[in-house]
Amino acid sequence: MKIMFFSLKQQVHYKAMLLALLLVSFTLSSRPVMSLVPNQRNDQCGTSQIPFPFHLNISCPSISTAFHLSCLNSTTLYLHIGFKTYRVLDFFSDGVLVDFPGTTGCRQYNDLNAFGFTKNDHFGISGDNVLGLYDCEDSSLCKAACETNDLPGCDGNNGGSLGCCYPLSDHSIWHFGDGFSFFSKFGCRGFTSWVVSRGTNTGKRGVKLEWAIPRNIPDRICANNADMVNATTIEAGVRCLCKDGFVGDGFAKGAGCIKSCIKEGKEAYGKECDRPKHSHKKLVILAGVLAPIFILVSLFLFLCLLKRPVKPGSFQLDQARYNSTLSFRKGCRTRLFSYRELDEATRAFEDSQMLVNDKNGTIHAGILSDGSHIAVQKVQCETERDLINVLSRIELISSVVHRNLARLVGCCIESGSTLLVVYEYPANGTLEKHLQYSRGQKFVLDWYKRLRIATEIASILAYMQYEIAPPIFHHGLKSSNYVFLDVDFSVKVSGFVLLSSGCGDGHNNYENDVYDFGLLLLEIISGTKYTDMPTVALEKIKSGKLEEIVDPSLYYHEQPITRREKIDIVADIATRCLLFGADDKIGMIDVAKELVHIAKEGNKKGPEFEETFSNSSLLQMISMSPDSIHVP
Repeated sequence: MKIMFFSLKQQVHYKAMLLALLLVSFTLSSRPVMSLVPNQRNDQCGTSQIPFPFHLNISCPSISTAFHLSCLNSTTLYLHIGFKTYRVLDFFSDGVLVDFPGTTGCRQYNDLNAFGFTKNDHFGISGDNVLGLYDCEDSSLCKAACETNDLPGCDGNNGGSLGCCYPLSDHSIWHFGDGFSFFSKFGCRGFTSWVVSRGTNTGKRGVKLEWAIPRNIPDRICANNADMVNATTIEAGVRCLCKDGFVGDGFAKGAGCIKSCIKEGKEAYGKECDRPKHSHKKLVILAGVLAPIFILVSLFLFLCLLKRPVKPGSFQLDQARYNSTLSFRKGCRTRLFSYRELDEATRAFEDSQMLVNDKNGTIHAGILSDGSHIAVQKVQCETERDLINVLSRIELISSVVHRNLARLVGCCIESGSTLLVVYEYPANGTLEKHLQYSRGQKFVLDWYKRLRIATEIASILAYMQYEIAPPIFHHGLKSSNYVFLDVDFSVKVSGFVLLSSGCGDGHNNYENDVYDFGLLLLEIISGTKYTDMPTVALEKIKSGKLEEIVDPSLYYHEQPITRREKIDIVADIATRCLLFGADDKIGMIDVAKELVHIAKEGNKKGPEFEETFSNSSLLQMISMSPDSIHVP
């Protein structure tokens, strides 16, 4: 007697019944967005809640009296630093926005000495501030790039053209620890300030002060389920950040960190994330009622299918799915999507949503019904062996936890011979989009953002090759569309090869990634890509004309010599990747170490890169925490 396995349509219904009993809830590793957490005493000034570590009651300091505020007429908050009093305009998770001391109204420009701030162990002037400088005799400090920001005037409308614009994040002239009076040496007579948060180009008037806790205080600083991160502008200063899956202020003396989850399609916190006992009982009862029905229906379908004829010699991909159901459940351990969900999310996979189309498959951007942004990779599985290989690779990749690896959200197997793999798609989109924006002057991706991005890409590639067994190679990183950027411009790499086109060997795989990374480095430096870019770029670099291929928005000739030297060194690394990657004379581990070293140079006052992933000495140099990376 010959047996014919289920057809595709029957498999869909069969799997739906099976998954109704077997599917379990999954958790999201991304950190939910939550408003600033009020301090533990719920201090308020009028309708304004005060976040930790700031407080009103001086007899009950949160951590230090440095964070004491006063509330005037139940409407206005003031921060006291030394002998100066600053009106509080807004709070951030890492800082506080304040007005100039002693001002009663908005002034277009203020005297360079008017702010009167001296850095201390708890506060420092943030690099997120953008300055408009008035009547400067030396215009060499002015940066045209920051003039693209939307900086409101006193009336709330656009402030118009600035005489001289300087972002404190530039660091080429002003450095952390300097005051605003520093600009008097350029003959400037006054200034105003806006805070421009990372990932945006909209400013808000005022001066942002970063806050931190001294690392050496005797009391415990961070709560359970929180990481300690280094401050940017305050030497030996730290803050606490809740781990993935938790929200809160992260401090032991604050609200700490509470569990966060998605429950019934909505965010839930704390005890709401724990399944109530009565729900478990209902599930047991429901399973008990449905199990006999399920068995009878399955038996009936099975007997019906036994009577169907078999076409000799034919391979049924449905059979592969049937045999691989358990493998699929093991491989796709997160969310099982329906094809309809992903079809709607990607607008029927229309071309305008396509991010990538190459040998690794296609990737389309999409938005789920709950507003979540996703990227969907299509992988063709023509044989049972293809399907099994892809499932094994998905299982391996989904088990990797690395901050620069795009999180695998889920899968779909309801689309014929195509397997759909769903990744997170962060808020800032692809690296290619921002490189194009930089050339168009819509948004400038400055050199240090590019250096950090390149370093993080090299880090994740080296990690996947040297720390994971068996190694995982990308085979397609020549496209910057595989590199996603989150709200802080931290890298999330997607699109690792799920189905190899041939056996090959480890060295060839390794070399391909090194060569592809060389191409990507050239794209990061030049801000563009074209067919003969390697040939043209190598000729320019060889003849000492690197500046002719550097992205014009980087203003290569206007950069200080130390920064130009770094661009030159990164271009040299790209050259070696292209020339020697195929000969196994340079590997991703070597590239990653060099880039980390470059990023750390000139960073003597900043925190060191921290090892956070592995105890392997091989990768101590390339395991990085975005919150601990500080580049000038």
